[in-house]
Amino acid sequence: MLLNSTPKLDLHGETVLMVGPLVNQFIYDNYLYGNKVVRIIHGKSTNILTKEVHNILKYNSYVESFNLNNWNLGETIVILKENKAWQVTIIYCII
Repeated sequence: MLLNSTPKLDLHGETVLMVGPLVNQFIYDNYLYGNKVVRIIHGKSTNILTKEVHNILKYNSYVESFNLNNWNLGETIVILKENKAWQVTIIYCII
C-alpha cells in the first residue's frame, strides 16, 4: 500500500545523464534503510526519463520488481529486495 510516507524521488527537471546516479543512490539508501516500496516520479511527457529509469531499475541488484503506477503514469513503483543484514541488526538491537 502506498502512503504519503512512502519514500519518493522526484526527477522533474533532471537530465538523462543525472538520472542513473540519482536513482541508484536512492535505491541503495532505501535498501539499507529496510524500505520495501519506493516511488520514482519521472513525469509522463516524452517518456525519455521513464525509459531511462526503467533501464536502470532492470539492472539494479536491489530491485525485485517495478511497474508504472496505474493511477499516475508519471510514476514508477519499485519493490526492493529484503535486506537480511538490516533485519539481523534490528533483532540484535532489540535483544
